[in-house]
Amino acid sequence: MNPKAKRLPQESESSDGIGLSLGQQVRAHVLEKIDSGEWREGDRIPSESQLADQFDASRMTIHIALRDLAVEGVLVRRQGAGTFVAARRRQSTFLELRNIHSEIEERGNRHTTDVISLERVHCDMGLATEMNVAPGSELYHSVLLHRENGRPLQIEDRFVNPRFSPDFLEQDYTQITPYQHLMATGPLEEVEHIIQAVPADERSRELLAMAPGDPVLLLRRRTWSRGMVATSARLYHPGSRFSMAGRMVVAR
Repeated sequence: MNPKAKRLPQESESSDGIGLSLGQQVRAHVLEKIDSGEWREGDRIPSESQLADQFDASRMTIHIALRDLAVEGVLVRRQGAGTFVAARRRQSTFLELRNIHSEIEERGNRHTTDVISLERVHCDMGLATEMNVAPGSELYHSVLLHRENGRPLQIEDRFVNPRFSPDFLEQDYTQITPYQHLMATGPLEEVEHIIQAVPADERSRELLAMAPGDPVLLLRRRTWSRGMVATSARLYHPGSRFSMAGRMVVAR
């Protein structure tokens, strides 16, 4: 029997003199390395075996500590590749999470949706990292075109974790929006917004009825719920006829 396995009953006890269990020490060590910048986004961290030797702890104690940090979005675990520092999550302070149907109706206009595609996909390494799942995992993918009074306004290109919304592909998105379905599925814990101006590819220019040379305003949005990345969406807008604005009240 591995002699370290005998330590398991004791590993919940304080062993550093200040009240931290071995699992808590591992957690604090990882967070300190990340906060100090020594371990940067995308860096592979030491293996469970290396950390077990470093802390004279069992593999199970290390596994639990790293698993919990992965659930919180601090680390990304890739089967067969190791554990990596996750991209930092940033919550927008200037953009509200709103239903495009409500926005259009508030302007006194009519909202309609074209369903371009609804499908199951298997993610590559980049998408797996974005969604914090193992490469090859199945995700749900939707592409919708939202119109205001018949005129194209937004391409909504969205990936959804099936664990969060098992029935995502079964909805009629000509009658409801993904926002309405997802908000009813579970409460959001965190939202990330990234805004970019990007060149329009041929497909986006055609769907959005854009003139040659017009820029695309891209809003990238990720949401977290129940300790997982629930969705990742790319929202494309014609830059010449769309703008984003927000207002923040600063406490005094």
